[in-house]
Amino acid sequence: MTTKTKVPNRLAKEKSPYLLQHQYNPVDWYPWGEAAFSKAKAEDKPIFLSIGYSTCHWCHVMERESFEDGEVATILNEGYVSIKVDREERPDIDHLYMTFCQAMTGHGGWPLTIIMTPEKKPFFAGTYFPKNGRMGMPGLIEILEKVREIWRVDCNMLVQSGEEITESILKKGLALQPGELKPEVLDNAYQTYRIHYDSLYGGIGNAPKFPAPHNLGFLLRYGKVVAKKDPEIEKETGQMVEKTLEQMYKGGIFDHIGYGFSRYSTDRKWLLPHFEKMLYDNALLAIVYLEVYQATKKPFCREVAEKIFTYVLRDMTSPEGGFYSAEDADSEGEEGKFYLWTPQEVFAVLGDEKGELFCKAYDISEQGNFEGKNIPNLIGRNLDDPLLRENSPLLEECREQLFWAREKRVHPYKDDKVLTAWNGLMIAALAMGSKILDRSDYLAAAEKAVSFIFERLRRMDGRLLARYRGGEASYLAYLDDYAFVVWALIELYQATYRPYFLEKALELNSQMLELFWDGEKGGLFLVGQDGEKLLGRTKEIYDGAIPSGNSVAAMNLLRLAAITGNHVLQEKAQGLFRAFGGEIWDNPSAYGYLLQAYLYFTASSREVVIVDEKGSDRADEMLGILRKEFLPHTVSLYVSPASTGILDIAPYLRDYHSLGDIATAYICENRACRPPVTGMEAFKQAIGATQ
Repeated sequence: MTTKTKVPNRLAKEKSPYLLQHQYNPVDWYPWGEAAFSKAKAEDKPIFLSIGYSTCHWCHVMERESFEDGEVATILNEGYVSIKVDREERPDIDHLYMTFCQAMTGHGGWPLTIIMTPEKKPFFAGTYFPKNGRMGMPGLIEILEKVREIWRVDCNMLVQSGEEITESILKKGLALQPGELKPEVLDNAYQTYRIHYDSLYGGIGNAPKFPAPHNLGFLLRYGKVVAKKDPEIEKETGQMVEKTLEQMYKGGIFDHIGYGFSRYSTDRKWLLPHFEKMLYDNALLAIVYLEVYQATKKPFCREVAEKIFTYVLRDMTSPEGGFYSAEDADSEGEEGKFYLWTPQEVFAVLGDEKGELFCKAYDISEQGNFEGKNIPNLIGRNLDDPLLRENSPLLEECREQLFWAREKRVHPYKDDKVLTAWNGLMIAALAMGSKILDRSDYLAAAEKAVSFIFERLRRMDGRLLARYRGGEASYLAYLDDYAFVVWALIELYQATYRPYFLEKALELNSQMLELFWDGEKGGLFLVGQDGEKLLGRTKEIYDGAIPSGNSVAAMNLLRLAAITGNHVLQEKAQGLFRAFGGEIWDNPSAYGYLLQAYLYFTASSREVVIVDEKGSDRADEMLGILRKEFLPHTVSLYVSPASTGILDIAPYLRDYHSLGDIATAYICENRACRPPVTGMEAFKQAIGATQ
């Protein structure tokens, strides 16, 4: 029997939306902290650790089935000390115990379920468990009662098991293999993507399908570099990327009514999304649509990027300027309910004539395409279909009417915490959008968000913090926070050429190296040296849904080295490649963003310096071309009377002067500098401009 209590538990005092979702559970939850571990030791009880996040569908299911259930609560309260952790606030705890789970079971995911000793050493791991066993899956009650009985009879056996498991996994599972990378690793990654590419619906692999935009970014860059030797590869990689972006947009993974992308598709066609929307997915997807727009000049890519930003600025932006984390898959207890339509609902809003047009265009039928209802989509329809093209203004009018009608529905839960790392990604995306699309509103949003981070998510001593909610900033920032904010600051400089952003990027990058660099084996730890000491200090290199902090840091180091002329930063990037080289050789396609950084390192990189000592329209024209072209291995700097601070950041620029009072471009490629140019045609030719 399921029971609820109106008496809040300890989680009621937390800021995490995920923990607060469990504040009325009858389970006597503790937040992660010494109080829980002291109680477990004093009462000689094992710890039940549950890790998830607020917009996780299966976390909700397990809560409804088990954590709101009086029978389960009684077992947990009598035999265990129970701890809840928000993986988005504590990625260090999540990564450590997810490593244990994957080593012990061969898989992972959320909710993450761990049973461990009071000394935090796990002896049981899994993900979702139903209350009672079914279809060969053990039930949570069965597991809890069995472990409790073993603990009562022979707890030393479980303690010893935890000791052995911990020692083994810390020794093997957390030791990433070093090795030297060679350019062949890029070819190997490309071949793997090529083999697993879905030529019919785009994307890599079959269902479930994740967008993985950093893999698409790698393919885009790989094609551009290899094209000098084999134009067919550039054509092929371009087709792979463009088809994937088009098919994702046409599918139900994109919200055609309110915009924004869901986290992933449960089917091959991109039709059936896992309906939760994450800030990081939308940031990374905006970036790859923008880059493909730069590379191809196809309006479709621009339009999708703009729609993503419309969604984020409308629905995911706090009044103070920070960006919220996510929107749930569920509303009113049902997955996707907010997003689904029947023909009758469409006709009720639009009337018969417009309703029929919209249903025909967006695959809304009586039989439905998802549990008897419909996910609007354009699968199987060409984007230049006359039905869409000739009725474009009318369909947009229909969409807007349906959007406002949908606004009256019960909305999915919004996780309104502000995470430094994910904000860094969105700031980077908006800065790129402002530069590429010439949108001052995007720049204003990016600058407001970065100001929010410096004002609300930074201690007085300059140390970044990881999470802000309800007026409180907490948790020492992790590697991802530093790496992603540095990325954002580099993009803001490339969009504005304001030295302030470079100053801040270098300041945080220096702090990152001081706090996270492994002086013995190279690479960067997830947690700073001043962070909480867990069982082990882990490193992450896998580029999963989000690029790893190490991968982004490698790219940042290379770009900052090129901008400043500081070769120590490049040597750090090389050390990072060596620290993880063996791991990458084993499965290169799992490291798409790190391979982007390695491609930057091995390819013909370029530095462009525009010097304009008198001020002229010619400089603006040159900078405009740099902003519009897809030049992924180029960094650019601007020296003018208004940007003198850049000379302190890159002292070598003091020797650069404009020729004859005319804006002058200095272009260095592959560590060799060309004669300076002042003419526009010569400039375009020198940087390989397409227009």
